[in-house]
Amino acid sequence: MKTLQKSFALSVLVLTALAANADEFERVPISYSTATPVNAISRLQARLDKGDAAIAYDKEFGYLPSVLQALNVPISSQTLVFSKTSLQRSRISPKTPRALYFSDDMYVGYCQSGQVLEISAVDPMLGTVFYSLDQQPTAKPKFERQVDACILCHGSSQTRGVPGHIVRSVYPDLTGEAVFALGSQRVDQTTPIDRRWGGWYVTGTHGKQLHRGNLIVANRNDRETIANNPLGRNITNLKNFFDTSAYLTPHSDIVALMVLEHQVEMHNLITRLNFQTRLALHDQRQLNKELGRAPNYWSETTYRRIKAVAEPMLRYMFFSGEAKLTEKLQGTSSFAAEFAKIGRRDGKGRGFREFDLQTRLFKYPCSYLIHSEPFERLPTEAKDYVYQRIHEILINRDYTRDFDHLTDADRHAIWEILRATKRDLPSYFAKK
Repeated sequence: MKTLQKSFALSVLVLTALAANADEFERVPISYSTATPVNAISRLQARLDKGDAAIAYDKEFGYLPSVLQALNVPISSQTLVFSKTSLQRSRISPKTPRALYFSDDMYVGYCQSGQVLEISAVDPMLGTVFYSLDQQPTAKPKFERQVDACILCHGSSQTRGVPGHIVRSVYPDLTGEAVFALGSQRVDQTTPIDRRWGGWYVTGTHGKQLHRGNLIVANRNDRETIANNPLGRNITNLKNFFDTSAYLTPHSDIVALMVLEHQVEMHNLITRLNFQTRLALHDQRQLNKELGRAPNYWSETTYRRIKAVAEPMLRYMFFSGEAKLTEKLQGTSSFAAEFAKIGRRDGKGRGFREFDLQTRLFKYPCSYLIHSEPFERLPTEAKDYVYQRIHEILINRDYTRDFDHLTDADRHAIWEILRATKRDLPSYFAKK
């Protein structure tokens, strides 16, 4: 009888662990909604409360310029989206696009005459944490955490089942409403260029490559014009579309858009690996207690659960399946130069933020977010698996389909950069 009870308990726990649903991140040990965030916004709010920091109100842009400065978010990262796919949708149109700004750990959304700034911080333990800041002047500005309203869209299968972000490409009409009958696309670095940026303004040159940016659907039956988008190519000035003086810069830089698309999905995958590893270990501890096993016992199921979420992150981190560029891209703002200047470099001056922009996004196909706090604070068990696989991919030459795009020169350069810039690599990385 006891054996049957234990078997039943095992079955229940395993089934619970394998059930994938949007509420999984509300389970212990994640407890997303009730856990206390520790991120750039929570730290800034603590300084504001103590009087150690201040953010100033601007008559034209509200708190936007001061918030960007306080959070070290570059103005050059501005991208502009005019489809009504956001919380303040009534403020968004082709004449009044929503501006997005981002850094490695922060996203800030601004609407003209908007009631709030929409802000999301990358929290190393909670994934994306959402906030709003009232755009009315006050003596004590307060970043308010938002959960339910944001998680409806930003905590679903579209974000890998974790609190995260989505970049979408749609066909917007004259008002900015998405014409879903024409289709829509969830976008990341693997999405072909000709399917990207529907509902976004795009500034920059890209040769004969097509994309869906700068396109407004006046006649949904005119499929040829929609497909070819003749007016949206190689746009370097948006003044004919809307009043660009109403924004901090006149750009919606093509390079910034591509980095944003890479970064959003990479953040989602890191968060997924974090959450699923912690949940797997928590479930394993419960099983061990129930079955009288040693506390550090690992079942094959636990190993497989970690592997199942680590492998997609590794593929994405090394740009497996990245959409190919057929002609050179060039942005219109200072974003590319500013982005490439920061970050860690090896003794030869190489780093993962250097751009290629001729056949692919980056010169060295390994995500710069490998140096981010969320990656570095992954559970030890997840990092152990990831580092073992990185060593196999780079040193033991994993030439399987997922990594056959990496040349020997790519692997050698990535290995050298990692050895020079990562402080927590296992000892086996010392020998090639």
